Amino acid sequence: MQSRYTAFILCIVVGVIGALTLQYWRGSWLLMVLGLSLGVLGVVDLIQRRHSIQRNYPVIGHIRWMVEFVRPEIRQYLIEADQDAAPFSRSQRALVYQRAKGEQGERPFGTLLDVYRDGYEFIAHSMSPPIHSAPSTFRITIGNDQCARPYSASVFNISAMSFGSLSANAIRALNKGAKLGGFSHDTGEGSISPYHREYGGDIVWEIASGYFGCRGSDGRFDADRFAVQATNDQVKMIEIKLSQGAKPGHGGVLPASKVSKEISETRGVPMGEDCISPPRHSAFSTPLEMMTFITQLRTLSGGKPVGFKLCIGHPWEFMAIVKAMLQTGVTPDFIVVDGAEGGTGAAPTEFSDHIGAPMREGLLFVNNVLIGAGLRDRIKIGVAGKIVSAFDIASVLAIGADWANAARGFMFAIGCVQSLSCNTNHCPTGVATQDKVRQTALDVPDKGERVFKFHRQTLRSLADMLAAAGLTHPDELGPHHLVRRVSATQVKQFSELHTFLQPGELLTGACEQTFYTANWARACAERFDAAAAA
Repeated sequence: MQSRYTAFILCIVVGVIGALTLQYWRGSWLLMVLGLSLGVLGVVDLIQRRHSIQRNYPVIGHIRWMVEFVRPEIRQYLIEADQDAAPFSRSQRALVYQRAKGEQGERPFGTLLDVYRDGYEFIAHSMSPPIHSAPSTFRITIGNDQCARPYSASVFNISAMSFGSLSANAIRALNKGAKLGGFSHDTGEGSISPYHREYGGDIVWEIASGYFGCRGSDGRFDADRFAVQATNDQVKMIEIKLSQGAKPGHGGVLPASKVSKEISETRGVPMGEDCISPPRHSAFSTPLEMMTFITQLRTLSGGKPVGFKLCIGHPWEFMAIVKAMLQTGVTPDFIVVDGAEGGTGAAPTEFSDHIGAPMREGLLFVNNVLIGAGLRDRIKIGVAGKIVSAFDIASVLAIGADWANAARGFMFAIGCVQSLSCNTNHCPTGVATQDKVRQTALDVPDKGERVFKFHRQTLRSLADMLAAAGLTHPDELGPHHLVRRVSATQVKQFSELHTFLQPGELLTGACEQTFYTANWARACAERFDAAAAA
């Protein structure tokens, strides 16, 4: 008898011994039931054909599945180092938790980072720091001369997360925090739910290819339904979603079984049918038509700021949009650059790992194209992608962003523990689930306060960092203020590491950067695909 059957045979032996000793020992029935039950399990293992390990190792082969089931928790709580990002490190999560509780997040005994490793980044400090500015002044005005109702936005806001991916209580807590702190809450593509409206926090309404909340029975954009919601005073800006960093170029399907009555009413989709988000918009098919759509949304919303969000893919496609701006004279009020490092409840692995430009590369590109086309002063740029700390905010503002959004950072603030179960409906903290029982564990008044405190403490830390660098407002940050280690013996300012175009040089032909000139030649305002002549 081979040793791999030892556990199986022992189970049967124990069961038989238990059966034979029933009349002599009161506890024998337990041995009998346990042994024979495991013996039956072993027999099932031997005859089933799905799992080779269980056929070769009856009974004991199940230990593998048991260990795999608890592996993520064992790794996170017992093995993971403080700086292991999977996808957020323990240090990053701890910082958010501290600030959400109102603690500043001091660290004794010095940094845990290796300041001599390649890629280490820091802000250079000044020998004559000014008095700290009030974080409440860290705001920007979004809206150019084509916008009748500009919005004064915080430099740090809640990124797009839909009701449906997050629970009702999570949405309530986020919006309560936004109201208390005077910053904005992006709805995500799932439209404006009653829970977004409950506390009255500022809303950025995201309009995606499914046109949820403003769609007709045919699934296309419905102007009248859009106007009803967009003119509400709580809605401050309209954001057209072209692509999402977590799964750019990929649509989505919410199965009919998950389309609850609440989701049906919020999104304007029928119950009993799959809720489909197509990979592209039906309201426009060319960059020029997109400019017409932007103008339409501005008019229907009563002149509120209208912009779009995207993860950069083919460079000529974004350049085609910019050429359409130049040709029509229509300019959006803002652009949000989403990074490939963004997250979602569930995305195809290859999309998460290998499609879409990372946020910083996307930001640098968008900023340069707008500058090179002479449009940067008319359009504000926001970014999203693994931002949780004041340094994260400063590092993107220094290379071209006007403000930063965070999604998972604010999820941590309301209790997320990164259990990586967002796609199972079994979120242990009630954040990313529609389970009515689970989400009641999330106390809205308490978590709303934590969202507010996380935002406040992060901006206070940003004010401290700016003062140390000799600055008084985030818009004073430039690439020469940040430094990155590029080798064991050399550091460089961001201004040395990255390319920065001069105003209008794409239009004058003075640009000597081959990447930009070649892709600018491929871009065509009449279509998104590359020009055949190029």
